Amino acid sequence: MTPSTVMTRCWLGCVALMWGLVALPVLAEKADRNKPMTIDADKPMRLDYERQVYVIAGNVLISQGTLQLRAERVELREGKDGRRNATAIGDTQRPASYRQKLDAPQEWAEATADRIEYDSRTEVLRMTGNATWRRLRANEVADEISGHSIVWDQRTSQVDVSGGVPSVANPGGRVRAVFSPRPESAASAPVGAPTGTPPAASPGTPPAAVPALPLKPSRQLGGESR
Repeated sequence: MTPSTVMTRCWLGCVALMWGLVALPVLAEKADRNKPMTIDADKPMRLDYERQVYVIAGNVLISQGTLQLRAERVELREGKDGRRNATAIGDTQRPASYRQKLDAPQEWAEATADRIEYDSRTEVLRMTGNATWRRLRANEVADEISGHSIVWDQRTSQVDVSGGVPSVANPGGRVRAVFSPRPESAASAPVGAPTGTPPAASPGTPPAAVPALPLKPSRQLGGESR
């Protein structure tokens, strides 16, 4: 990669952050949408089958496949097409949280905010109030975005982040993003370059012969010059 290419990519990344739009290869696990949904809560649920509205409160946990949504209160609505909209609200002690496997090996997405909304029809996750979104790779934080509002479009792999009212934790009301470099695969290594530790020799295999160096006539014998 030439220096000019690096500068161009850095410039494009800065422009994307200034406009609050970051394109990342982050697709949620597609198999989750076909899995059954489980709801657990400490308080009684209110189920309105006529309006297809479910109100759940008290340490709520909603699970569907790898997706987990936690909050103090969740309002779940189901449309005529079977699609669901969920609004999760945290409390002063613990914000609402979201976690889901990404459509990539050993990668997960996590999010926390005062309020989290998810529309299964548009596959958009909206986080409002002290919002933070993270991508974890092998249980380590690889990318992190924070701001007042974060919108994650799972169909287009775009994350839209905006600032808000200044607070004690964020006096300037700014947005912040930290991205880690993606690991290079062995396929990207140059042809002929070593890609790892060479395999160990099997038992009983004689060591490879070392080519002999060419002999040179010596002018000394027994330490005396001839």
